[in-house]
Amino acid sequence: MKDELKEYGHLINNALEKYLEAKDENSRLVYEAMQYSTFAGGKRLRPVLLLATYRLFKEEIKTAIPFAAAIEMIHTYSLIHDDLPAMDDDDYRRGKLTNHKVFGEGIAILAGDGLLNKAYEVLLNEIMKAKDPMIVSQAASIIGNAAGVRGMIAGQVADIISEDQEISSKDLDYIHAHKTGALIEAAMVSGAILADAKSQDIEKIQQVGKNLGLAFQIKDDVLDIIGDEKQLGKKIGSDEAKEKSTYPKLYGLDACQRMIQELTEESNRILDEYLPQSKFLKELNNYLMDRKN
Repeated sequence: MKDELKEYGHLINNALEKYLEAKDENSRLVYEAMQYSTFAGGKRLRPVLLLATYRLFKEEIKTAIPFAAAIEMIHTYSLIHDDLPAMDDDDYRRGKLTNHKVFGEGIAILAGDGLLNKAYEVLLNEIMKAKDPMIVSQAASIIGNAAGVRGMIAGQVADIISEDQEISSKDLDYIHAHKTGALIEAAMVSGAILADAKSQDIEKIQQVGKNLGLAFQIKDDVLDIIGDEKQLGKKIGSDEAKEKSTYPKLYGLDACQRMIQELTEESNRILDEYLPQSKFLKELNNYLMDRKN
């Protein structure tokens, strides 16, 4: 799994370096800020999931690489904005100072805007040159909807207005399904679409994406309580300090560990149908369940 993960990481980073190269002196500072957060570390989970899902149905992944880069740019933009004083007001991300601490709030906002717009430039360019624009447009639309006001942004809004409040399990599910889960699910679904998978296969992959997104967020909530700050690259206890509703707060740590395991096992049962091509995704799924950061 680690070898394949390195291969995917290499492909994604090469694409990101190409797309985020400053073209002129006037834009150099904002590109520097965009590069700072994009290459500050991280798992590259979403683009890896997109490429690995594509590979369930087609071996050659060149077609999917621009989409993988775009979804990572969208994810990075969301982190830059998430860390701002008006949002979560975080000083560190992945063990490094957050973007606004290095470049100032104004440039950090523009760096996030730049990454989001660059992502859509990449997606539109792929649509314009595609042999089958309908398939490529559908994949781009899935990513756009997941990142937009019915997806990730909706989850972020719900998260903000629920601070300092007791919320129901239904409301908490909504927050995390949209704020975190939507882009993870979109990565897998768009990968399947780009590979021209059958509709029944896309539905199965969508369920895996839903499960993985929820398990990932529950694990994040757990790590914010019992994680190691050095491994996480940020302070723990931030959710409690901001009086955020979380799965451990609502269900307790033991129940959360069981939920993570059940979601992972259900995903693996679906992925068993695609063996041996799904071996990497199954191993990644298990790794995410046991991760320390």
